[in-house]
Amino acid sequence: MPTVFKYKGVRFFFYSDEGTPREPIHIHARGNGNDAKFWLHPQVRIAYCDGFNRQEQLDLIRAVEAHRDEIERSWNEHFS
Repeated sequence: MPTVFKYKGVRFFFYSDEGTPREPIHIHARGNGNDAKFWLHPQVRIAYCDGFNRQEQLDLIRAVEAHRDEIERSWNEHFS
C-alpha cells in the first residue's frame, strides 16, 4: 500500500493490487478510524466514504485536488 501523502492525520494511499482489470486512477484515505476513496477524473469526487463528516469530506477533496499531480505520478510510476 504505497502512501502518497499525509494530510491532517489522514493517510492517502493506493493498493498495489487495484483489481483486474485495474480501476481508473483513484486514491484511498484513512485516518481516525474513517475511510474514503476518491476518483480523480473527470474531477475529484468521492467514490465512497465511511466516517468522515461533510466538512472533512470537502477538506479532503481539496487536499486530493492539490496533490492530483503527485497522485497521478505515483500511480503511473508504481503500475508501469
